[in-house]
Amino acid sequence: MEFLNSADFWIGLVKIIWINIILSGDNAVVIALAARSLPPEQQKKAIMFGSGAAVVLRIVLTVVAAKLLELSFLQVIGGVLLLWIGYQLLTGEEDGDGESKGNGSMMVAIRTILIADLVMSLDNVIAVAATAQGNMVLLILGLAISIPLVVFGSTLMIKLMERFPVIITLGAALIGWVGGETIVNDNLLHGYTMAHPWLHYVAAAAGAVLVVGLGKFMQARGAKQEAVA
Repeated sequence: MEFLNSADFWIGLVKIIWINIILSGDNAVVIALAARSLPPEQQKKAIMFGSGAAVVLRIVLTVVAAKLLELSFLQVIGGVLLLWIGYQLLTGEEDGDGESKGNGSMMVAIRTILIADLVMSLDNVIAVAATAQGNMVLLILGLAISIPLVVFGSTLMIKLMERFPVIITLGAALIGWVGGETIVNDNLLHGYTMAHPWLHYVAAAAGAVLVVGLGKFMQARGAKQEAVA
């Protein structure tokens, strides 16, 4: 336990917590979107389980992230997954129905949180791993302490979404934006993207427009079909 008396350890811990506060904003939005349609009691469980499992997953991912990011097509697949998740969260198609709604819906929400956090954390964990400098105690402590921060952020976002529904659309747009960014950051496209920096923003904007545009179109079509019925 000598490391607890080291100034470097505490400085590193503060850095990791701060990095997680900065980088976990989009994760809090995903968690809030995934849990918003659940009953209040299940919302709390989905947020707690989803956030806790996501942090554990992020610890594991941090160990192998550098190698994973070298794989071509991995971030393309991840980006497409995020676009799909953003679309589902905007249209509400991730919800169960009938008797399956309830426990099933909560598991779907947790699954959505885990998949989205896995993809969105690919780049983030590199910064955390670099700060930890191989110190697993520092890494695990820093990420564990970030759990209540993500939980608080998610809970706050759900309350804001209930009061200002437009935040749901903005949240879906954010997921689409990150999805577009993730695709062009793939190792296969990295060289071309570096030579054409504008492509980064075009892809991100295209992802946001695709998610919101397609989601709104499907919502309008569904509302029209219900009106006819």
